[in-house]
Amino acid sequence: MPAKGHAEWNGDLKSGSGTFTAGDSIDGAFSFKSRFEEGPGANPEQLIGAAHAACFSMAFSNALSEAGHVPDSVVTDAVVTLRLLDDGPTITKIALTTTGKVPGIEDAQFQEIAAAAKAGCPVSKALAGVGEITLEATLAS
Repeated sequence: MPAKGHAEWNGDLKSGSGTFTAGDSIDGAFSFKSRFEEGPGANPEQLIGAAHAACFSMAFSNALSEAGHVPDSVVTDAVVTLRLLDDGPTITKIALTTTGKVPGIEDAQFQEIAAAAKAGCPVSKALAGVGEITLEATLAS
């Protein structure tokens, strides 16, 4: 099933503004200030972070289940770092932080499965050009 996204930008970079739609129901506004400063609105990096967190959570849950440890929950946050480099704005790091409530699993196996899920999730693969993608995985009791 193809996933849809749409965006429109009006005006120049610094004073213009844009809107986006993800799928049929997620939408928002973005601007230079929301992306490069601390202005109101969304930005593409937030969408990338949400996509990565969602994809990883699903992949991790699936891998845990396939290993015989169906999770009660997997909660993931993603922090996407955008830096201005010599060749322009670049996503330099994505830090994934996940907590899984998984009955009957030892931490070593939990960590091994988490690392494999990070490497194998489709969004991680799509973001392979990002210099650093880290993962901090915590097994909740």
